[in-house]
Amino acid sequence: MAHIYLYSPSGAVRNKTGFKRALRRLQAQGHEVEVDPAALLSHQRFAGDDATRLAAIGRAAASGADVVLTTRGGYGLTRLLPQLPYADIQRSVERGSAWVGLSDFTALQLAALAQAQTPTWAGPALLEDWASEDEPDDIMQACFDDLVSGVGEGAGWRLPAADFKAHAALSAPEDWGLEQATLWGGNLTVLCALLGTPFFPQVEQGVLFLEDVGEHPYRIERMLTQLLHAGVLARQQAVVLGAFNRYELTPHDKGFKLATVVDWLRAQLRVPVLTGLPFGHVPTKVVLPVGRQVEMVVQGREALLFWD
Repeated sequence: MAHIYLYSPSGAVRNKTGFKRALRRLQAQGHEVEVDPAALLSHQRFAGDDATRLAAIGRAAASGADVVLTTRGGYGLTRLLPQLPYADIQRSVERGSAWVGLSDFTALQLAALAQAQTPTWAGPALLEDWASEDEPDDIMQACFDDLVSGVGEGAGWRLPAADFKAHAALSAPEDWGLEQATLWGGNLTVLCALLGTPFFPQVEQGVLFLEDVGEHPYRIERMLTQLLHAGVLARQQAVVLGAFNRYELTPHDKGFKLATVVDWLRAQLRVPVLTGLPFGHVPTKVVLPVGRQVEMVVQGREALLFWD
């Protein structure tokens, strides 16, 4: 089993009961779990002040762990980006550490990619995926186990019928696919917050995946519009949308919904916009290699991502 290092680079851990439950679950799976000494600290809404969380990231990089796993997201990493130990993170990855997380962790992932071409993994977080009284999702757990054991080579999902109606090329007799594209992305809000900074990767001809939580569809469209006008979306080979959830529509919307946003986005782009990726603030999620080269294939209704 794996040596897992738990640290808190963003929001404070308020759910101590869930933390203990998640810790026991990972230990019961046979993992050696090392908890950073500052993982449960609190300063305002953060897991310690900026210096404390920077030190925790440094200890995580020096831990030699197989998996460096965030306890939770929230907010806090963007204010640390100029001081992150990029060289230490890069060396830890070269030694075999897989840095894993989602949500606010997107800031570290994209900054590490922009600053040092360091690959990381978009995947589960401790409280998001192991802290509930319910058992962890089978697919999430299987994908995490594949990462830990080093046998993960890809991910797949079933495309909605609307994707085929919007993109005729997906329904061609031969398989549709892309080769040697950089997979990157993450949380849409965090990603947009980095645009125009040195911490935004300049990825050309990549596959951009996006997700978000608690954002009304008009806010999602507004952020996508920012990426569109900045030329980011048109430079990709494909845009892949994961889960956008935990928001409420209102009577004022008059039929404006997430599907409206997707239709509008497709009308603005020549590159395919695919949906249904099982990733985001949802129990069922795959693990994705951020900053690595992938192949993407659509076979019938199945979309498949492959990597080394």
